[in-house]
Amino acid sequence: MMCSPTLSAEQQRELARNLTYFLSTYKHISDSFIIEFFSEDLWATLPTRWQQILCDLSPPQIADLLLDRLNVNRSYSCVWPLSLLAFRATAHALTFPRTPQGNRRHEVGMLKPEEFLENKSQSSLLGHIFRKHVKPKKQHEIRSLGTLVKQLCDLTDCNSVVDVGSGQGHLTRFLSFGLGLSVTGIEADPTLVSMASKYDGQLLWTLEKERQRKNGPPISRSGPSPCHVAGWVNPKASWKDFVKQTEAGQGPYVHPLCQESSSTEVVCPVEEGQECPDFILTGLHACGDLSATLLRHFASCPHVRGITSVACCYMKITTSENPNPPGLIAPPLSPLPTSEASHSEFGYPMSFWVQGLPGHQLSYKAREGACHAIEDYMHRLREESGLLRMHCYRATLETVIREANPELRRPGVQAIKKAHLLPFTEYARLGLPRVGLPPDLPLDTCRVGAMLRQEGRVVVYFSLALLLAPVVETLVLLDRMLYLQEKGIKSQLVPLFDPAFSPRNLVLMALKQPTRDIETECTLP
Repeated sequence: MMCSPTLSAEQQRELARNLTYFLSTYKHISDSFIIEFFSEDLWATLPTRWQQILCDLSPPQIADLLLDRLNVNRSYSCVWPLSLLAFRATAHALTFPRTPQGNRRHEVGMLKPEEFLENKSQSSLLGHIFRKHVKPKKQHEIRSLGTLVKQLCDLTDCNSVVDVGSGQGHLTRFLSFGLGLSVTGIEADPTLVSMASKYDGQLLWTLEKERQRKNGPPISRSGPSPCHVAGWVNPKASWKDFVKQTEAGQGPYVHPLCQESSSTEVVCPVEEGQECPDFILTGLHACGDLSATLLRHFASCPHVRGITSVACCYMKITTSENPNPPGLIAPPLSPLPTSEASHSEFGYPMSFWVQGLPGHQLSYKAREGACHAIEDYMHRLREESGLLRMHCYRATLETVIREANPELRRPGVQAIKKAHLLPFTEYARLGLPRVGLPPDLPLDTCRVGAMLRQEGRVVVYFSLALLLAPVVETLVLLDRMLYLQEKGIKSQLVPLFDPAFSPRNLVLMALKQPTRDIETECTLP
């Protein structure tokens, strides 16, 4: 399967213009909070004709007629207004495709990718030594992304990779031990760095035990052990400071179980005093501004030959309107010193083109909504899952909370275990103390019952907002493609993972001066 061709520069700019116009037109939907469905009377904000059509849809009909862009056999019981048809069609048309080519799961109704048909928790395409401690979703991701990174290395004659936000090192291990690359993983959490080194040692010990059991030759593996670096990637630092971080290993590491064999050293790929080699930069679900920071380093650093960027947590992106969004990771007490003037750019927008478009602003709520999994919700709708009632429960509870204390607006209510199986009275009894209200607060049973009977409307409204989620994501990622275009770098956005299994499945891929043509030689896993 070949990589999809890149949009032309003019096509990218025109798409951005259409996206901003469409999203600004329906901003009242994307910016709404479903828990305020009753307290803010969200249903009344929809056109009257939309209300009449949508109120009688069953959950499976919502999935088939509204959300599923691949459904070509829609059957309507009545005539839909053109404005609603245009809303749905435009949302689908403006969204980057999310289904990988050759993915048959939608056709045959599989709940997981084919690699998990034999064992739902073990990928048949990933070696057993790379599956230990790794959940199925992550197995699917590291195999697919690791294979793509290796292809970029081949296209650029590069053997070094820097994995930012490497966590417990699952991707770095696969790239290093499995694909023979020289890998440095950078992770802000020292605890995760320690776990990554520990798991490296366990993998090597497993290989050694297999060798001893087979009475074979010394351990043979594809590449050197990865180097794990504990460090926070400063978005205001220069690319030179970033390169220094990639060289900040603490020397060879030998796992206690493997000290008898010199082949078990975890050696940093760049020795002290050695010039930094060219490398490929990758970030698997790099959170918030981290993905934007990596793209800026890629564009400015001459040593970075290529990048694969998988973003997540769009609500944590900084903007001029909201420079400190909730959940933003605070820098360490002693920030990394910079050798050049620091950057002041925000995470969105990155491109001058999008900055200049009217209506380009994306609220925190719109960006948070872009993180929702539309495929998973379609599955719930088709199964008519009891989980669908949770938005109605929470919206009803929000009304109760505000009537008891008008100053409490959208307070956090910690998850209540199996809440969808509880009657609302029990849900309220458990939820009210979590916002500082008495559990025995009197409820207006007639009013509560009237709200609960509107569950279908709540599900429909949430689905309308969810239809805009991939549109928002498309604008955020297109802005990054336009940023690279303004730097003279072509890029592609590829749906790499199964979207029902890994909702943030779009990989932004770019190379600088490949030795071979990326569009004709990049074969996706």
